[in-house]
Amino acid sequence: MEFPSTQQLNLFRKERVVSFYRYVLVDDPAGFREELLRQFTAWQILGRIYIAREGINAQISVPEPYVADFIAFVRRHPLLGEEVLLNWAVEQHGISFQKLKIKLRPRIVADGIDDPEFMFSRKGIYLDARGFNELTDRSETIVVDMRNHYEYEVGHFERALQVPADTFREQLPLTVEMLKGYEHRPIVMYCTGGIRCEKASAWLLHNGFREVYHLRGGIIEYVRQVREKGLPNKFHGKNFVFDARMGERVTDEVIGRCYQCGRPSDRQVNCRNDACHMLIIQCEECARRYEGCCSEACREVIHLPAEQQKLIRRLAARMQPAFCNARVRRQQSLMANLKDMVQQGQWTLYLSHQR
Repeated sequence: MEFPSTQQLNLFRKERVVSFYRYVLVDDPAGFREELLRQFTAWQILGRIYIAREGINAQISVPEPYVADFIAFVRRHPLLGEEVLLNWAVEQHGISFQKLKIKLRPRIVADGIDDPEFMFSRKGIYLDARGFNELTDRSETIVVDMRNHYEYEVGHFERALQVPADTFREQLPLTVEMLKGYEHRPIVMYCTGGIRCEKASAWLLHNGFREVYHLRGGIIEYVRQVREKGLPNKFHGKNFVFDARMGERVTDEVIGRCYQCGRPSDRQVNCRNDACHMLIIQCEECARRYEGCCSEACREVIHLPAEQQKLIRRLAARMQPAFCNARVRRQQSLMANLKDMVQQGQWTLYLSHQR
């Protein structure tokens, strides 16, 4: 007798997706991890959780029968409690996660901050959706998006400034540099669920900015509030989310553009070539033309013999740049060079120079 796989069972799963975080001192991260693993496994919760001494960051899916139990657990837990904002997904379709991963990290958000005088407790002022709308209606207010480029490309707030960096660690000093000279202006920061802009708001205050705000609960909570209260919506397009859904539709506007042909599109996919796997915007027509790949070079790679593909993956792991949109062409050129190198037998020369 054959038993259904986990993936098959998930087809019948009814769940609610929720994200939450809290910056709080965790004396025993390993013990906290074991507690969550034991309880969440019993409730069949799936998702991704990071725990550090500075707090917890979680994106999970909770089966509907256990939602009430989960909420009660959060509210009574000494490291979570009433202060934690549970950001329930505004759009739910399909299965978001395939397993539960709870990892210990040095930080719940990698920030690169090593200044001993930095006080995270001195953070910016929280804004709800109404307050965000009112403050961003003022012409002197500067709105800063603290997400990655691929999140910004498919959806963002009106007048939002993009910080063009690959990681949050790089964004923090760059944000200070970009806003230099505007220390007296009101600064409003936002991100997906609030965790990045909360830390960023404290960093701006530490660097001499005087009036800093951040959107509590991020875009997810903002959208919920504007829909519930009938407020004007200032977010346009799709909100990128870090699970299998990849995005929540906020408005019908398509503000992104296909990386390959430039037509309007917000269909985000990872390149089918595993040696590349770059996240791109790709319209349906280009998906057919390039067979799900980001470039002609990657399309050629997926048709190479398995051993050559394996070798290209090995080489790419050593050479691959980060996925900033400014580096897309460089990534595609890299893949073309790797393909030629492997086919011409030059890869051994390259590896010898790396030792």
